Amino acid sequence: MDAQRLAPAKVNLTLHVGPLGADGYHPLRSLVTFADVGDVVRLRSAPAMGFEIEGPFGAELKGGADNLVIRARDLALADHGPEPPPFQLTLDKRLPIAAGLGGGSADAAATLRLIGEVTGWRVEGGEAGLMRIAGGLGADVPMCLAGRPAIAEGRGDVLRPAPAFPDLDAVLVNPLRPSPTGAVYRAYDAAGAPGGADAPDWPASLAAADAVAGFLAACRNDLEALAIALQPAIAEVLAALRAAPEALIARMSGSGATCFAICADAAAARRLGSNITAAHPGWWVQACRLAGSRP
Repeated sequence: MDAQRLAPAKVNLTLHVGPLGADGYHPLRSLVTFADVGDVVRLRSAPAMGFEIEGPFGAELKGGADNLVIRARDLALADHGPEPPPFQLTLDKRLPIAAGLGGGSADAAATLRLIGEVTGWRVEGGEAGLMRIAGGLGADVPMCLAGRPAIAEGRGDVLRPAPAFPDLDAVLVNPLRPSPTGAVYRAYDAAGAPGGADAPDWPASLAAADAVAGFLAACRNDLEALAIALQPAIAEVLAALRAAPEALIARMSGSGATCFAICADAAAARRLGSNITAAHPGWWVQACRLAGSRP
């Protein structure tokens, strides 16, 4: 019993956010995709159940009962029936903390998948049942469990197929300054929730990276200005990306502080990543590929 699974970074290509509802959530409309980089969750046989955190950002993360990996494990075991042989879970934390990349949600989703693959755990109701368990862990966990591009609506838990678009070469940049989601949303509410859960009509398909960038330019991230007000380093990242000739478009993901730039091809993304790293060695920079959507 020894396996691992990537918990890919979630990237909000768009994020249109409405005012706080009576249910305590903000309605949103977001085009979401996933990168080929992220945290890694490992599972191996052990004398007793255990959990540990390692990796470049592991020291910044708490490993208590409120950690989403532990919560996902415990929900899976509660539903499992006969308890499986004991195992050790290890979270290799490679994504920055409070980064707008859905790291905790992706970790939880990877844990659910991994336990099912290794132990043979099957949920009553199949995939729909597993989605219900994921929803109990947070609004973003179901979309991370699906792990494919989608239009997320409602609280982020209503998922519709994304328009067809190709895989995208991109660069993710984080100034290694936290941008806590709760603080950003509180600032958004205090500003009168200036955005809305609207969006331009999605095209049926987008054939190439420049077409994707052109469509995204008509969209928004409604949290970007408020996140910048709380964490000005985000503005520095966006300025660096938007000044680069390789960037077709640059925007903040989620509630920040990570920003992304879409490039024409992998060579351009590697070049942009190298240039940003050289100019800002204190930043986290990662060239990557964002998953496209197939019709």
